[in-house]
Amino acid sequence: MEEVRNEISALAERSPAAKDLMEGVCRQLHERMLKYNWVGFYMLEPGAKPPMLVLESFVGAMTPHTRIPLNQGICGAAASSGKTIVVDDVSKDPRYLSCSLETKSEIVVPIFVHGKVAGELDIDSHFPAAFGIEDQQLVQYCAELVGNKLERS
Repeated sequence: MEEVRNEISALAERSPAAKDLMEGVCRQLHERMLKYNWVGFYMLEPGAKPPMLVLESFVGAMTPHTRIPLNQGICGAAASSGKTIVVDDVSKDPRYLSCSLETKSEIVVPIFVHGKVAGELDIDSHFPAAFGIEDQQLVQYCAELVGNKLERS
C-alpha cells in the first residue's frame, strides 16, 4: 500500500491540473488495488440548486448515477456530513444507491477545498468489507492531494 501511496504522490507532483490528477488517481487505484472495482470522483456543481454532485473522472463500469443530490445515497451523506463513510455491506445500508449487483462494499471520502466540501472520491468493491483502516488512510490521502491541487488552481 505504501508503494501505491508513493506512486500517487509522484503523480500529484507531475499533474498540471486537478483533472489530470483525478484521472490518474482513478487509474492507479483501479489498477493497483485489486479490490477497488469502481473508482470515481464526484464534484459539487457550482451554483446548483439543489446542491448536486456530478460524476467527473472514473474508471470502472458505467453508472446510471452521474448526478446525485446531496440528500441521496452514501455519496450524498458523505458530502453533506463532510465525513468519510465506509460501508462493509451495501445491502444493509438503506442509503445505498444501487449501481451494480456486484457491489458489496463502498468507501466515500470528502474532498475539501479551502475548508469546504468540494466533492468526493467514491470507491466500490465486489468484496464485502473491502476497506480497512489502511485503505481508508490511502483514499483520504488521495482526496487530500486532489483538494490541495484544486486550491492551487
